[in-house]
Amino acid sequence: MKSIDIVSKLPYSAPFLFVDEITSISENAIEGNYFFDKSHDFYRGHFKEIPVTPGAILAECMAQIGVVSLGIYLLSKEAAALGTPRIAMTSSNVDFIKPVYPGEKVFVKSEKQYFRFNKLKCVVIMTDTQDNILCRGEISGMILKSGS
Repeated sequence: MKSIDIVSKLPYSAPFLFVDEITSISENAIEGNYFFDKSHDFYRGHFKEIPVTPGAILAECMAQIGVVSLGIYLLSKEAAALGTPRIAMTSSNVDFIKPVYPGEKVFVKSEKQYFRFNKLKCVVIMTDTQDNILCRGEISGMILKSGS
Protein backbone atom coordinates (compact mmCIF):
# COMPACT_ATOMS: atom_id res chain seq x y z
CA MET A 1 0.00 0.00 0.00
CA LYS A 2 1.37 3.40 -0.98
CA SER A 3 1.47 6.27 1.50
CA ILE A 4 -0.85 8.38 -0.65
CA ASP A 5 -3.40 5.53 -0.51
CA ILE A 6 -3.25 5.59 3.28
CA VAL A 7 -4.02 9.32 3.45
CA SER A 8 -6.97 8.87 1.07
CA LYS A 9 -8.36 6.08 3.30
CA LEU A 10 -8.30 8.18 6.48
CA PRO A 11 -11.82 8.77 7.82
CA TYR A 12 -11.25 12.53 8.07
CA SER A 13 -11.49 15.55 5.80
CA ALA A 14 -10.72 19.24 6.12
CA PRO A 15 -10.92 20.96 8.50
CA PHE A 16 -10.24 17.92 10.70
CA LEU A 17 -7.56 16.15 8.62
CA PHE A 18 -4.14 16.66 10.24
CA VAL A 19 -2.00 14.60 7.86
CA ASP A 20 -0.28 16.11 4.81
CA GLU A 21 1.88 13.15 3.89
CA ILE A 22 3.19 9.81 5.08
CA THR A 23 6.93 9.74 4.39
CA SER A 24 7.88 6.29 5.71
CA ILE A 25 5.98 3.19 6.74
CA SER A 26 6.73 -0.37 7.80
CA GLU A 27 5.13 -3.09 9.92
CA ASN A 28 6.64 -1.46 13.04
CA ALA A 29 6.79 2.28 12.41
CA ILE A 30 5.38 5.23 10.50
CA GLU A 31 6.47 8.81 9.84
CA GLY A 32 4.50 11.71 8.46
CA ASN A 33 4.03 15.45 8.65
CA TYR A 34 1.50 18.24 8.80
CA PHE A 35 1.60 22.02 8.31
CA PHE A 36 -0.50 24.07 10.75
CA ASP A 37 -1.76 26.84 8.50
CA LYS A 38 -2.41 30.24 10.08
CA SER A 39 -5.93 30.19 8.65
CA HIS A 40 -7.15 27.34 10.91
CA ASP A 41 -10.24 28.57 12.72
CA PHE A 42 -9.14 27.33 16.17
CA TYR A 43 -6.34 29.93 16.27
CA ARG A 44 -8.88 32.78 16.44
CA GLY A 45 -9.82 31.99 20.01
CA HIS A 46 -6.98 29.96 21.46
CA PHE A 47 -5.00 32.73 23.14
CA LYS A 48 -6.04 35.86 21.31
CA GLU A 49 -2.73 37.71 21.91
CA ILE A 50 -0.39 34.89 20.79
CA PRO A 51 -2.22 32.01 19.07
CA VAL A 52 -1.02 28.50 19.98
CA THR A 53 -2.13 25.14 18.61
CA PRO A 54 -4.41 23.44 21.18
CA GLY A 55 -2.98 20.32 22.82
CA ALA A 56 -6.04 18.32 21.79
CA ILE A 57 -5.30 19.15 18.14
CA LEU A 58 -1.63 18.14 18.55
CA ALA A 59 -2.71 14.83 20.11
CA GLU A 60 -5.18 14.33 17.26
CA CYS A 61 -2.45 14.94 14.67
CA MET A 62 -0.22 12.42 16.46
CA ALA A 63 -3.08 9.89 16.55
CA GLN A 64 -4.05 10.37 12.89
CA ILE A 65 -0.49 9.75 11.70
CA GLY A 66 0.87 7.49 14.42
CA VAL A 67 -2.06 5.17 15.11
CA VAL A 68 -4.83 5.47 12.50
CA SER A 69 -2.52 5.61 9.46
CA LEU A 70 -0.34 2.79 10.80
CA GLY A 71 -3.48 0.78 11.61
CA ILE A 72 -4.77 1.21 8.05
CA TYR A 73 -1.43 -0.04 6.74
CA LEU A 74 -1.37 -3.04 9.09
CA LEU A 75 -4.95 -3.93 8.17
CA SER A 76 -4.54 -3.44 4.41
CA LYS A 77 -4.00 -7.18 3.84
CA GLU A 78 -6.97 -8.11 6.02
CA ALA A 79 -9.31 -5.39 4.73
CA ALA A 80 -11.21 -7.69 2.39
CA ALA A 81 -12.00 -10.07 5.24
CA LEU A 82 -12.89 -7.30 7.72
CA GLY A 83 -14.94 -5.11 5.44
CA THR A 84 -14.10 -1.46 6.05
CA PRO A 85 -12.45 -1.31 9.48
CA ARG A 86 -12.73 1.72 11.72
CA ILE A 87 -10.05 2.78 14.17
CA ALA A 88 -11.10 4.55 17.37
CA MET A 89 -8.67 6.12 19.83
CA THR A 90 -9.00 4.43 23.20
CA SER A 91 -6.32 6.16 25.26
CA SER A 92 -3.58 8.73 25.10
CA ASN A 93 -0.92 9.92 27.48
CA VAL A 94 0.86 12.85 25.85
CA ASP A 95 3.42 15.22 27.37
CA PHE A 96 3.44 18.67 25.76
CA ILE A 97 6.96 20.12 25.83
CA LYS A 98 6.99 23.12 23.48
CA PRO A 99 4.17 25.15 21.90
CA VAL A 100 3.30 24.84 18.22
CA TYR A 101 2.46 28.19 16.63
CA PRO A 102 0.48 28.97 13.48
CA GLY A 103 2.58 28.47 10.36
CA GLU A 104 4.68 25.59 11.75
CA LYS A 105 5.30 22.25 10.09
CA VAL A 106 5.46 19.26 12.43
CA PHE A 107 6.85 15.76 11.96
CA VAL A 108 5.38 12.70 13.63
CA LYS A 109 7.24 9.45 14.25
CA SER A 110 5.44 6.45 15.70
CA GLU A 111 6.72 3.04 16.76
CA LYS A 112 4.36 0.14 17.28
CA GLN A 113 4.52 -1.27 20.81
CA TYR A 114 2.00 -4.00 20.13
CA PHE A 115 -0.87 -4.95 17.88
CA ARG A 116 -3.02 -7.75 19.29
CA PHE A 117 -6.65 -8.43 20.20
CA ASN A 118 -7.63 -5.63 17.80
CA LYS A 119 -5.69 -3.05 19.85
CA LEU A 120 -2.78 -1.01 18.47
CA LYS A 121 -0.51 0.79 20.94
CA CYS A 122 2.25 3.15 19.77
CA VAL A 123 4.90 5.47 21.17
CA VAL A 124 4.56 8.73 19.24
CA ILE A 125 6.88 11.75 19.05
CA MET A 126 6.19 15.10 17.35
CA THR A 127 9.13 17.32 16.35
CA ASP A 128 9.64 20.63 14.57
CA THR A 129 11.81 21.45 11.54
CA GLN A 130 14.93 21.61 13.78
CA ASP A 131 14.14 18.16 15.25
CA ASN A 132 13.18 19.64 18.65
CA ILE A 133 10.67 17.46 20.50
CA LEU A 134 7.34 19.26 20.79
CA CYS A 135 5.35 16.47 22.44
CA ARG A 136 5.56 12.74 22.99
CA GLY A 137 3.52 9.97 24.48
CA GLU A 138 1.65 6.71 24.09
CA ILE A 139 -1.52 6.46 22.04
CA SER A 140 -3.75 3.40 21.65
CA GLY A 141 -6.60 2.59 19.33
CA MET A 142 -9.08 -0.22 18.78
CA ILE A 143 -9.88 -1.70 15.42
CA LEU A 144 -13.66 -1.97 14.98
CA LYS A 145 -15.14 -4.12 12.25
CA SER A 146 -17.84 -2.56 10.08
CA GLY A 147 -21.14 -2.52 11.90
CA SER A 148 -19.50 -2.72 15.37
